[in-house]
Amino acid sequence: MILLRKLWRLVKVVCVFAAQLIKLAVIRPHTRPERAAWMAGFCRAVLRAANISRSTHGPVPMQGAVISNHLSYLDIVIHGAERPCVFVSAIETRRMPVIGWISMMAGTVYVTRGQGGSAEKAAEGMAKGFRDGLPVVFFPEGGTFTGDEPVMAFHSGLLAQALEADAPVTAGFLRYELSAEDRARGKTPRQDVSWSTQTLLAHIWNLLGLRAIRAELRFAEGPIEFSPTAYEDRKVAAAEAREAVLAVSRLALKDGGTQFAGT
Repeated sequence: MILLRKLWRLVKVVCVFAAQLIKLAVIRPHTRPERAAWMAGFCRAVLRAANISRSTHGPVPMQGAVISNHLSYLDIVIHGAERPCVFVSAIETRRMPVIGWISMMAGTVYVTRGQGGSAEKAAEGMAKGFRDGLPVVFFPEGGTFTGDEPVMAFHSGLLAQALEADAPVTAGFLRYELSAEDRARGKTPRQDVSWSTQTLLAHIWNLLGLRAIRAELRFAEGPIEFSPTAYEDRKVAAAEAREAVLAVSRLALKDGGTQFAGT
């Protein structure tokens, strides 16, 4: 039964990829807003094919920078399905099979850690997103984590770029729930949705076997009010941004008492 589910969903996801690639070849999006709009449609189609539902709480930020915790590559799909946006990601994403090409076509801004000129390139790419009126999404943790804390330590580089651009920064928080059937089989979001040591293909194959996943994306009521010190000290900015995401996480976990039954 589970094997058939995996195979059927794999077929559906492959069909989504094929259909979206054909659409991409036909519409040939040239501008960043056009690519972001295509990406949003692509993400929604992938979620339907994989039986992943989503709910959103709080006002969805439509401009400026958007930050959240980072658990899985699914986070990108969830954020991307919400509305057209621009992502900032590590250059390693560009090298991933299929996902890298899609991220490039969606207008993702890539950052190379530890190399000269990376900050300037990131700032330029983010500024273009801001000018195009698109929200620029990035994950200050710098990678996916499955630690005991809901939010890990933040890197400060991209936050500093957003503050220098005088862009509002809105905090968000993502959490996932599994169906009752999956929980009965011993599956958990931490082990089966969050991505840590597994290879990408192994993780996707396991994910396709889950009965149903629900993603909850919650946003703060407004942009973060950084202290004057945060504009002078990027480490302070990172700490204040992390606390803002933690505040959203506490709301999400407080309201998350009802477990997901699945369909």
